[in-house]
Amino acid sequence: MILSSRSILLGLTMLTAGALADASAAVPRHAAAHRSGGDAMPPGLASDLLDGQFAMSESDVDRAADYFLRAVALDPNNQDLIQQAFVACLMADRPDAVRLARRLPENPAALLLLADVDAKAGNWDGAEAKFRALPRQGVTQFLQPLLIAWALQGGGHTDAALSSLRPYVEGQRFRAVYALHAALIADLANRSADAARYYRIAQTDFGGTNLRLAQTIASWQAREGHTAEAEQTLRSVADSASDMAIALPALIANDRHRVVAHATDGIAEAYLALAAALRQQEASDFSVLLLRLSLQLRPDLTPSRLLLSDIFAVNKNPQTALGVLASIGADDPLAGVVRMRRAALLDTMGKSEDAVRDLDQIARDYPDSAEPWAEIGDIDRNKHRYTDAIAAYDKAIQRQGATPLRSSWPLFYERGVAYERSHQWPKAEADMERALQLSPDEPYVLNYLGYSWADMGVHLTRAKAMIERAAELKPNDGSIVDSLGWVELRQGDTVTAVKTLERATELEPEDAEINGHLGDAYWAAGRKMEAEYQWRRALTLNPEPEDAAKLEARLHDNGLPPVDSAASGDSHVQ
Repeated sequence: MILSSRSILLGLTMLTAGALADASAAVPRHAAAHRSGGDAMPPGLASDLLDGQFAMSESDVDRAADYFLRAVALDPNNQDLIQQAFVACLMADRPDAVRLARRLPENPAALLLLADVDAKAGNWDGAEAKFRALPRQGVTQFLQPLLIAWALQGGGHTDAALSSLRPYVEGQRFRAVYALHAALIADLANRSADAARYYRIAQTDFGGTNLRLAQTIASWQAREGHTAEAEQTLRSVADSASDMAIALPALIANDRHRVVAHATDGIAEAYLALAAALRQQEASDFSVLLLRLSLQLRPDLTPSRLLLSDIFAVNKNPQTALGVLASIGADDPLAGVVRMRRAALLDTMGKSEDAVRDLDQIARDYPDSAEPWAEIGDIDRNKHRYTDAIAAYDKAIQRQGATPLRSSWPLFYERGVAYERSHQWPKAEADMERALQLSPDEPYVLNYLGYSWADMGVHLTRAKAMIERAAELKPNDGSIVDSLGWVELRQGDTVTAVKTLERATELEPEDAEINGHLGDAYWAAGRKMEAEYQWRRALTLNPEPEDAAKLEARLHDNGLPPVDSAASGDSHVQ
């Protein structure tokens, strides 16, 4: 998902369920006047507007802010331009965002930012009034009670803050989040009995854990003297998310640190919680706005920085992603995770040697962590240096000790891939089996091993069962659907295989291997002209050299003319 003015403003519309203007589609009033014979558009306005919108589409929020600010300077009373400039400045962490927010009294993000300004200044009545002015529609219904409660707590009204959250804690929707924030408020006010009760509700109702929840619960447990429980809470994060394992010792050493020391910290936590939830629903654009609001209040909130950096990285803006992490120091408990993320970003930017050098240093600084060597293995594997990748994965697995954690399954899977690609199938098979022992329902491991068996014509019954399970877990994954069709073809069920592989090509129309498999199924079904078309089409889709050779062989062996793989697929069909 790319960031754009249109998608962000639609996100704000979702937030309020109101009729916010679609600023990216709006025509500046001077442009409309110019077309109707009125005043001419100020010189440069159209180009600044278009350049700003393009920069936003490329997730380059800093450059977009420059263009939109220039556009507003040329047309200072155009509300559409002001909205676009405000969004870009907020996302780029520009101080201009506050100035522009004052000119957008009905914009919910502007209200949030101005309320935060009041909160930082200690004007809690002003902050509360602005939070109450938010529309009670869309996801504001979730966020507003938390913000009002923290404003009340900031003003010294703990009883009122807890009372305002009580109906939500007693309700059904988002009960765990409201209970957690009630616990944080009670904890901050040194009301231990209330805090303990609300923390228990939150722990029970969340049903799982994540980094921030684990830090919060562990902090309470440690400060209450339950150090063993606190350590286990933090270990549960490393068990479920292997990239957090490198930070585990520092997190345990820092477990008595309060995650919320002031009411403004609580507001920042509320923004982070909603941003994470929206990110899971693929609303990354609005997540960026919330995370910027979070960091406006608490620049040292590292989980917010990690999530924000990840969003920019996914949106193919690694330079901005790196910038978001730049201020996190070596004394932060999550410093190891941050250094790993920085190395991954360098690799994304084509600076793989710099990344490997940094990872090598991290491996020395964290001698018990498998993560640096695993990342080096990934870099080598992606560059087809399979022998080097295997050596790196070996070191990572050695650091896991005799009994690897469940979260270690990717190490065996990735080493298995490297073994398979280097034609060491027995070792690859053993690693895939080990990965499934650690985590039996990983769809991509089930698919990889099942497809490999099907391709070799062995263990077909078990292979099909494994691939069917993977397809249940990932029903719209074209590569898994392709594997299912392939094993059906291997078992002689040609009719079903054709249907399955046709669906796979619908899901992944530009995949050379899947198109080639559909050609094989057509050939087996006696549909030879369609088979030829699919094989020729597959050769136009940049197949791997080994796969291209197989496709050429199919065409040659079946008495068909040689193929110019550089030609377009349509040129062969008249």
